[in-house]
Amino acid sequence: MRNFRILARNVRDGFKNVFRNFSLAFASISCITVTLVIVAASIVGSWNVQNFTKLIRDDFTIVVFVQNKATEEDLTKIKSEIETIKNVESIDFKSKKEVMDEMKKSSQTFNNVMSSWDETENPLDDTYQVRVKNDEKISETADRIKKIENVESVKYGEGMVESMVSIFKIIRYILIIMVVGLIVVTAFLIVNTIKITIFSRQEEIEIKRLVGASNMSIKQPFIIEGLIIGTLGSIIPIIITIYGYSILYEKTGGKIFSQFIKLVKPFPFSLYVSGILLLIGVIVGMYGSSKAVRKYLKI
Repeated sequence: MRNFRILARNVRDGFKNVFRNFSLAFASISCITVTLVIVAASIVGSWNVQNFTKLIRDDFTIVVFVQNKATEEDLTKIKSEIETIKNVESIDFKSKKEVMDEMKKSSQTFNNVMSSWDETENPLDDTYQVRVKNDEKISETADRIKKIENVESVKYGEGMVESMVSIFKIIRYILIIMVVGLIVVTAFLIVNTIKITIFSRQEEIEIKRLVGASNMSIKQPFIIEGLIIGTLGSIIPIIITIYGYSILYEKTGGKIFSQFIKLVKPFPFSLYVSGILLLIGVIVGMYGSSKAVRKYLKI
């Protein structure tokens, strides 16, 4: 009960200190706000790049063309051999008749030419659509499939697929480094801003030490003050994230540059990002206050 009363008093003192030293506290809050807005933009960008990559990777397909002479038994054998490859996630068979029907629907010219074909005149190949588990190994998987008997050829967008995977990986790493770097910079700026605040109150700390207050009882109000500053500093970035991202999603129709590059849906995505921002603000505020007050204590 006594500990609870001490904590309640320290919470009260923390709130009082924020408003008593509002000009200095406002500098810390502004610092957190600006940096968290940039952090929010980096997190949103990183998350969406991850989403773009996933959507594109989900579309990566190896098309296996089977030789025309292949029998039903050969088709079954080819499927069985493809299934033994560890990187294969799924296999879909598409007969040459189905391929022809799709081509006829896609173009009036194809329809005019192919409508006169009977089953024996169809020169197209039966195919297997193969999806892989790890797109970084798509080239190795395609090479193994090529070696299977009665496989005519294998296509998967050679070169382009590898380039796209590499580009998205680089972009994702850059954004992750930016987020981490911004968090470190935020912590550094806030520690120094709060140091100025606490420096102006070192006399108050000295008096508490002289009357026998423990280090923890001196530190606790400052840590709570940092928590309050961090929370207040994260409010505007959270509002910008929730409403700003929702507006962006509506204005773009959830797509950027093309129909294939889709944004993550605003909810619950924006709430997750807001939670991360609040957590960063609170942790950095508390850490900054704790670190700044340490030099004035006997630790």
